Amino acid sequence: MMDTLASMAMFVRVVESGSFSAAAEASGVSPTMAGKHIRAIEQRLGARLLHRTTRRQQLTEVGRLYYERCKQVLADVELAEASASELQATPRGQLRLTAPMSFGSRRLTPALTDYLARYPEVSVELTLDNRVIDLVGEGYELAIRIGAIDDPQLVARPLLPYRMLLAASPAYLARHGTPTHPDQLSGHVCLGLSNWRRRDQWRLTGPTGEVCDVPVHGRLSVDHGDALRVAALHDAGIVLQPEVLLADDLAAGRLLQVLPEWTPPATPMHLLYAPDRRPTAKLRSMIEFLLERFGADASQDEAL
Repeated sequence: MMDTLASMAMFVRVVESGSFSAAAEASGVSPTMAGKHIRAIEQRLGARLLHRTTRRQQLTEVGRLYYERCKQVLADVELAEASASELQATPRGQLRLTAPMSFGSRRLTPALTDYLARYPEVSVELTLDNRVIDLVGEGYELAIRIGAIDDPQLVARPLLPYRMLLAASPAYLARHGTPTHPDQLSGHVCLGLSNWRRRDQWRLTGPTGEVCDVPVHGRLSVDHGDALRVAALHDAGIVLQPEVLLADDLAAGRLLQVLPEWTPPATPMHLLYAPDRRPTAKLRSMIEFLLERFGADASQDEAL
């Protein structure tokens, strides 16, 4: 196809310049090479394009039709390349992104409103899902993923670690007491996710780095973090959930942090995308924006 386009371009130059030598000079090739391009087309079509004499050349009927079609094809190719270059230069179009539910709803969505204001020609389709999504297979350009990354086919850019903490309502703590050491959690109602592998045991790290594996129990387990937050707000027990999910309630005093010096180890979080030597401007702009807001080198003092 590349040879065909080159031959078509040479044919148009020959017709418009009036001679092989002029077309060859404009193209930076020899007249012999220019002639080879035209003969290759004629052999492929099985028809003569030009009547050539020692003094002049004239288009055949097939040549006139082919000349008009070539101009249109070459113009379309030029437009396609110009459009692609423009797309590379200016962020525009739709971008599909997926993220975990709690982080996506509490931190990512507010940030995306700033991104959209900065890049008015980009639209974002955000999917909140805690499962591991196949980016390429399901048509996503970017993913934010919590946990270890074991896919060598993707580029993984580190974000600030994902922080968990313990909290309970003031009424629950007033009624049952506030624990001062992880060992005391076994005497409390603890609210955990039903899909955790070790939902009957919480691992906490102390202020000096000591690790404590605490057996816990509770009468309610749910597969959604926000539902556990609501249960904690209704005095049902002590909840272990991401800080991003509990931050507003903690700031408003609806929940109180429990054992603030003892926390689960922060979980790594990454921005994932498929490698591309020439990513579109919208993808580059989103990667830069997310690293600016949530990257490991971002200005926040603490983990997310």
